[in-house]
Amino acid sequence: MVHIGIIGAAGLSGRELLYWLERHENASVELVTSSKYQGQKVTDVFPELTTCSQIYQPNGIDVSGCDLVFLAVPTQASLESVPKLLEQGARVVDLSGAFRLSDTEVFSKYYRLSHTAPELLGKAAFGLPEYFSEQISAARLVANPGCYSTGALLGILPLGELLGELDRPPIIDAKSGVSGAGGRVEDDTTNYVSVNENFKAYKVFLHQHQPEIQQYLQDLSPYREDAAGEVIFTPHLLPVDRGILSTIYLHFRKPIASKEIQERFSKFAEEQEFVHFLEEGVLPDLKMSVHSNRCVIGAETDQSEQNWIIVSSIDNLIKGASGQAIQNMNLMFGLGEAAGLL
Repeated sequence: MVHIGIIGAAGLSGRELLYWLERHENASVELVTSSKYQGQKVTDVFPELTTCSQIYQPNGIDVSGCDLVFLAVPTQASLESVPKLLEQGARVVDLSGAFRLSDTEVFSKYYRLSHTAPELLGKAAFGLPEYFSEQISAARLVANPGCYSTGALLGILPLGELLGELDRPPIIDAKSGVSGAGGRVEDDTTNYVSVNENFKAYKVFLHQHQPEIQQYLQDLSPYREDAAGEVIFTPHLLPVDRGILSTIYLHFRKPIASKEIQERFSKFAEEQEFVHFLEEGVLPDLKMSVHSNRCVIGAETDQSEQNWIIVSSIDNLIKGASGQAIQNMNLMFGLGEAAGLL
């Protein structure tokens, strides 16, 4: 049995963690914290979680009784908390962006923070199980990927060495539900009046998931920014609760046969628990993935076979956050990768 603490368990990612962990046969939630709701029952905040009897404790509480701590707090709070949690002997899955990027200058540019724990960057495993399962299994600290990054990377990386044939940068046109852009904290961007019956781009060339996509494309494939250009990523806000649909535009310097693209994605999906590739002529929509830990992918080309469109669909709160975090927990403790997630 894995004994778990959830720091920041009153946000939407925290809610998803509680929902899925209640159904996990090998997990026991021992501690939940919230700076806003301490002393209140989880069911006071999330009435739908009828079987959760936990009471919110203050942040900063001792976690020495926990085997694993999920951090579902803002990046600044993670920077402050992770070293302390590791000192207490807990393993950590961090859902913030604090430990995803290897370059502290890039981190400071996109997160507008100084990195206060750079000594941990080389020790953190990037929590994309489809590519880092061995590192995750051995890690004490896992940096859970961003939601947009998950949808984009799983939609591009299966092409492998073909990405060295790109003669221009990938264009990632991604649309997210409101929970992917603002959580439970409304501001002028995510409040009901701004979102309802509306559709808009946001954080153009400034979104923190752009360098994350760029870094891991270069780390895991022959794609190079100096040869093809820097990834172009534009996030959009949909007037729906959840889900991310990413439309990815790729242009190759020479034709790539449809059969080869289909075979690469199909082989990759067959080897992965939560990746599903659709047959030729079928592209995913949000309903294929929401409320699940699945990433659903489809691919199409024009007659030239140089222009390709890849579409990926995930639930930003599950495969893009809490579900993937539990998938990482399963690997860290030698459990079945799909435990508690089907």
